Amino acid sequence: MYRVAIPNLFTLGNLYSGFLSIGYASIGHYRSAAILVLIGMMLDSLDGRIARLLRVDSPLGKELDSLADVVTFGAAPALLMYYTSFSQYGVAGLYIAGLFPLFGAYRLARFNVTATATSLKYFTGVPITAAGGIVAFLTLFSRVIPNIVLILIFIIFAILMVSRIQIPSLKDIPIPKYSIIVTLFLIAIIFTLYKREINRMPEFLFIAIPLYILYMLSQFLRRRHFEKSSNKK
Repeated sequence: MYRVAIPNLFTLGNLYSGFLSIGYASIGHYRSAAILVLIGMMLDSLDGRIARLLRVDSPLGKELDSLADVVTFGAAPALLMYYTSFSQYGVAGLYIAGLFPLFGAYRLARFNVTATATSLKYFTGVPITAAGGIVAFLTLFSRVIPNIVLILIFIIFAILMVSRIQIPSLKDIPIPKYSIIVTLFLIAIIFTLYKREINRMPEFLFIAIPLYILYMLSQFLRRRHFEKSSNKK
């Protein structure tokens, strides 16, 4: 019984990270807001895997995950981008920022009603988690990246979310041994460093997340290569 609640706790943690990100962005703590979206990415990468590992997949978890994603990777990055870059354009900037959660919500709804067994291998359109995480990451460099470039990237990712482009999924890769513990440890270290010295906290986070993604991608490619080799035999 308690196993069912475990993945949902990670999903709720993701949702709470998104809410806190919006709150921090509204009071001008943009770096903290961006980091909370990245922490939400780490939590989001675990909830589904834990549910499959414990064999407690449920419609409730699926719907809860979508609601959390709209907040953390739709509304939060959009508002963060507005506050850091688009606000100088007034109402027009607000309208542009609003496209992101709009397209992201549509993509999630489309996924929920069309998801099949092939969803384990491919996503249709860029996942909102990846798009929102990249947008949040870019806001950390809003002072050095021209606003027109940020607007173009922002709009491109919004459109890519509702596109029909097939993106390889990493869902079917087994969780590496100790990866959950390591991820939680990283989150704890990040929080500790943040409380001590806010200006230098994200440095190793920007190394840890790309390495984590590259590892998952390498495992996916290895598995694909093994499957192709087995089919040829």
